[in-house]
Amino acid sequence: MKENTVGFKTPDMPPVAPAEFESMPVMDRMRMLATHWAEYGFGGPKQMHALYIVKTVLFVVGGWLVVGSTTPGLGLVELGGWWGELIVYQKLMVWMVLWEITGHAASWGPLAFKFGPMIGGWRYWTKPGTLRAPPYPGKVPGTAGDRRTAFDIGLYLLIVSNLVFLLVSPGFRSEAAYSEIGLLPGWALISYVTLLLVMGFRDKVVFLASRPEQYAVCLLAFGVLADHVDMVLVAKIAMATIWLGAGVSKFGHHFSLVVQAMMSNTPWLTSKRFKRSLYRDMPNDLRPSKMAWGWAHLGGTVVELCLPLVLLFSTNGTITWLAITGMVLFHVFIYSTYPLAVPLEWNVFFVFVAPFLFGGFFAGDGYSVFDFSSAWILAAALVLYLTGPILGNLKPEWVSFLVSMRQYAGNWASGTMAFRMNGAEDKLDTGLVKTLQTQRQQLLNLYGPDVAEIFLQKCVAFRSLHSHGRMHLSLLQRHLDELENYRLREGEVVCTVLVGWQFGDGHLFDERTIARVQKYCNFEPGEFVMAWTESQPIHKKTVQYKVVDAALGVVERGYYDVRDAVAEQPWIPNGPVAHRVTWRQPGYEPAGDFVHPTPHPAGSERRVRSGDSPDGTVTS
Repeated sequence: MKENTVGFKTPDMPPVAPAEFESMPVMDRMRMLATHWAEYGFGGPKQMHALYIVKTVLFVVGGWLVVGSTTPGLGLVELGGWWGELIVYQKLMVWMVLWEITGHAASWGPLAFKFGPMIGGWRYWTKPGTLRAPPYPGKVPGTAGDRRTAFDIGLYLLIVSNLVFLLVSPGFRSEAAYSEIGLLPGWALISYVTLLLVMGFRDKVVFLASRPEQYAVCLLAFGVLADHVDMVLVAKIAMATIWLGAGVSKFGHHFSLVVQAMMSNTPWLTSKRFKRSLYRDMPNDLRPSKMAWGWAHLGGTVVELCLPLVLLFSTNGTITWLAITGMVLFHVFIYSTYPLAVPLEWNVFFVFVAPFLFGGFFAGDGYSVFDFSSAWILAAALVLYLTGPILGNLKPEWVSFLVSMRQYAGNWASGTMAFRMNGAEDKLDTGLVKTLQTQRQQLLNLYGPDVAEIFLQKCVAFRSLHSHGRMHLSLLQRHLDELENYRLREGEVVCTVLVGWQFGDGHLFDERTIARVQKYCNFEPGEFVMAWTESQPIHKKTVQYKVVDAALGVVERGYYDVRDAVAEQPWIPNGPVAHRVTWRQPGYEPAGDFVHPTPHPAGSERRVRSGDSPDGTVTS
């Protein structure tokens, strides 16, 4: 079949007749789709990207109108008067949080696999009976249960109302106010953080959707501190921590793979020659080239580690503005790549914050990190901002990768799901209360079943371009009787249907969520199987995995060496990536046509590399 050329309204399709796609062996599909992604990205029509530009304009214009029309003393057109007024930053941060927690920012629209309607968010979190994900239901009183109640809906609406109140509030002449315009009322900022913490124990999905690791500590500082200088410095430390955490998270083997997939999906990068240069030997070897490594670590890691330190400590105006310019260009570039889950407004906000915070409150004018009114405030800020990233990188199973500051590093918990082709996937629509149909049903209405399946399985191929996706396919080969008897789904894509939101955090669809789904969908053994991998701890070379059968729970655990996954191709032509089985559910036996070793209990995680064959190890 001749390849279509992507247009404004037409998608770019891989070289296969849609009706013949599912007759191909699964791994042949993965190879074709991964290779097609390398040159064309997702392949959606350009009108998808135009839609996000319109939404960004609405975000910017809306923020301007809200701040200018509700803050006496600022005005809508005299923007020069906004410079150096901290309430502008406060209100725009609240505006950003409101977009996030209602589902209009990240995880919105077709690039987050929401086609109709294009939002989960508030629609899901105000619907009685939808799934709720309490993090500690057996330990924290008042949080048990898995259905959304009137209390949860009321709490959510109260949080949103609190944010709206902050947006429309005039400046308040508090002790910390340093100009006639004033600052936001501290009590309302404190009440927002308090309500959000309560919500965090009731439903971690809503909590994480508010992006607390980005904004909550800042808003709390604005509420409790009595000196605007301290407020500004806490905000600066927040920005630096976010950038530095992202930079540190890019150490290791994962990030070059992320950059390949991301730049291949960039709509304005149309040069096939450039995209092919990101891979070692297109189409035979899709491992990262030196070009991909350079873009990843010189254009990414170095920028995020160096420029934030300049902004934090420089008292030289020229150097500071050069660093500001560098960070602005950095976020403009990220925006332009349209990364999946599309955190576009976040990048726009950071484009504004970098000059406003570090230029408008220049370190040389009394806003350096050495100008805190008390060392205890600095210490508290560092504890609040560093605890999550440190703990999350050492024990990733305890902390969301968002709180760990590992956004877009390629090192996150993830999963690939398999639904038996006997209508099993339809049980999600018939058994659960939700606001979105499965993506297959959404796409059926747009493109028909054959094209829908190509796009859905292309997401699995996208995941296989990353190290963890190769492990998922390896595990599914072992645990399914035949891959061709199943339809594969990228876990994050399904997650947005199950819980109303997703942003790359596999903890949102781990075995606990699958158990909640099973309670209402009643899958039979073998109908719904998921291969799931945790994030890699910063001090280890191994990654933990689980295999989950919805009807049986976790059926196998183990680990693998990340270097083996990185060394393979997305379609794993040499068979399963080497891994060690540490536990298997008594009485359970994987259905795949492979030798399944006796589990070797975890104790000492010695290297498991291709060519090794200790007890409990599967080798390629």
